[in-house]
Amino acid sequence: MPPGTRTARELGTRSTGTPMWENPARFEGEVFTFARLRYDAAPRPPGRRRGGWATDLPDADLNLSYRLQQLTSLRVDPDCRLVRATDPDLFHYPFLFASAPGAMGLTAAEIVALRGYLLNGGFMLMTDYWGDEDLAHVERLFQEILPGLHFEELPIEHPLYRTVINIREKAQVPNIHVGLKIPGTTIHHRVIFDAKGRLIAMGLHNSDDSDGWEREGENREYFEKYSERIAYPLAINIICYIMTH
Repeated sequence: MPPGTRTARELGTRSTGTPMWENPARFEGEVFTFARLRYDAAPRPPGRRRGGWATDLPDADLNLSYRLQQLTSLRVDPDCRLVRATDPDLFHYPFLFASAPGAMGLTAAEIVALRGYLLNGGFMLMTDYWGDEDLAHVERLFQEILPGLHFEELPIEHPLYRTVINIREKAQVPNIHVGLKIPGTTIHHRVIFDAKGRLIAMGLHNSDDSDGWEREGENREYFEKYSERIAYPLAINIICYIMTH
């Protein structure tokens, strides 16, 4: 681990007590590490509540890492990293997760740093942002990060949906306190490809997939309906796809 990098396990665990595991010493430099983006909150519209960069931390990150280790051939770091866009450590991690990006605020230096990261092999996954205002905020922000590149809807026929698990539809993961599909919302999987066709960013709009990772040990029905059937299969496919393409 690069010196000075904060980890998710430093915060402890809440819902599940995610197991630890060890990888053989010879693979220490070849493991997949879940990295989460730390950011300062953008100004909040009057009367609106929303999460921030630490939403669903640390259990979402740790549980997903454990499931990747358990269910795929990837060797996975049992801890996760918390990084800012300007941290020199960022380039150690080809996968970057951003929670609640509808609240994301970035400095000019962070915008430049993320542009360099994404155009030089990095990938960012986002989830837990809702409605037209959050969607517009994220897409405006990415026009600054990646000028000239645009979000598009990923068709369900794309090979990402068949990388490990065959996914036939885009399904919503609600917040555990809601527990059902939120009326009037449509699930969007918004993506950006670079000039060479590499997938470099993906937003799971109108879905709380990280709640599906975080809350798996709190409610059996929620786990079976949303974590096991939707949140984990999609995340596993995304990560395995971007690590092999």
